[in-house]
Amino acid sequence: MAKRFIMTAFGKDRPGIVADVTRLLYENDCNLEDTTMSMLADEFTLSLLFTSTQEELEETLTRDCRRLELDQGISAFVRPLLPRKGETRSSGYKTCTLQIEGLDQAGIVYKTSQFLADHQLNILQLESTSSASSESGATIYSMTIDVQVPEEMPFDQLEQELTSVADELHVDILLVR
Repeated sequence: MAKRFIMTAFGKDRPGIVADVTRLLYENDCNLEDTTMSMLADEFTLSLLFTSTQEELEETLTRDCRRLELDQGISAFVRPLLPRKGETRSSGYKTCTLQIEGLDQAGIVYKTSQFLADHQLNILQLESTSSASSESGATIYSMTIDVQVPEEMPFDQLEQELTSVADELHVDILLVR
């Protein structure tokens, strides 16, 4: 039976970084299932979900990751996942997207994610960026969060409760159903 693993890796952006990382999986007969790759500052980051039937794979990949860091300057880490359970997290949940924008300040991600955790809302994906406003030059922070909401929580209630976070942070929060 195939075991599932997650690998995270990052390194100074350059041509070939994706090939360097995925070569490890290819050479060890791993099957790449899902990925997220993006640029953060001048670092390229990779998150990879893969499966393999190889024995002792974790030891082999850990050794290969150390070699990757020494030879290519890419930091990579592997972790096995527990076997899947019957029911998925999506049962009993609906999804929505939060779009948040305001002046950049400390605490936007923390306070928003803490609000979501306190209300048993699960983050599926979060992307954020900061950029200079074309009008004022001030730094504007924008964040998009895909969220799982319990079926029994009305979107109107969630939208109303999010106003406290928006008011505290002085940001705009739009809930997209």
